[in-house]
Amino acid sequence: MPQIFDRSSNALARMSLVLSGILVIALGVTLDQLQRSPWVTRQGQRADQPVPFSHKHHVQGLGLQCQYCHTTVEKSSYAGIPPTRTCMNCHAQIWTNAALLAPVRNSWATGQSIPWIKVHDLPDFVYFNHSIHVNKGIGCSTCHGRVDEMPLMYAQNTLQMEWCLDCHRNPAKNLRPTSQIYNMAWEKPSQDKPVWCSAVPGESGVPTADSVSCVTKDPATNAAAAAALAPPVLLMKAALTSGGAQGADPSYTKFTSQDALGHFLLAHYKIKTPQQITSCDTCHR
Repeated sequence: MPQIFDRSSNALARMSLVLSGILVIALGVTLDQLQRSPWVTRQGQRADQPVPFSHKHHVQGLGLQCQYCHTTVEKSSYAGIPPTRTCMNCHAQIWTNAALLAPVRNSWATGQSIPWIKVHDLPDFVYFNHSIHVNKGIGCSTCHGRVDEMPLMYAQNTLQMEWCLDCHRNPAKNLRPTSQIYNMAWEKPSQDKPVWCSAVPGESGVPTADSVSCVTKDPATNAAAAAALAPPVLLMKAALTSGGAQGADPSYTKFTSQDALGHFLLAHYKIKTPQQITSCDTCHR
């Protein structure tokens, strides 16, 4: 009986299996890269807002702090979008006839909210709490980038689960003093720019992060300079109110690296361990 297939069919069959495997791998890699791409995450994309609000102008130019507009960021799970009334606090007096602000004036007149497009939009099944991150030493720029340098707001980071877990596995690399949370230009400590921190026992009802005090200038030098300039009467009064000169000021520790500072803050802020933080029920309720 003659052969139906030629001998070369075996080679073709093997080649087709190899090509099929390569195609499956290539498809998997493509889909993996696609779901991390800005086309899906919208990272770096500037949304077409009803009003081209410039964070750079308001934050860097006018010096407005984050809390002025985002009033609930320290005490709520969401930062909150400012109501039209917040805009009109200023724009009832300035730029009153600017065509650019017509949607703001219409919103104020009709009582209807401005339809802002949410830039940092997490999936509905993810629970994210702004207040716990802010009160535990995560600065605004860590997640949102240098907002003070953005004429139009965009997402600096992907905000995907792997990005969150990368921080939660080692929170120390992003922790900063709570006094520097809203400082967009905060720089991690180095040999040239060290940071001095001290910790005092926390009071009942006071956030644990408030028990840590950090400065960017040598406290010993500042204390000596202040003592040299202060009148003797004030020095005596300070000694009496503090219970004596000895032990009046807490001891400060000098940090020249983010790793050392981060682990110091990690211990005193009483942050959960990576094993506890990366538990699924932390985000998925």
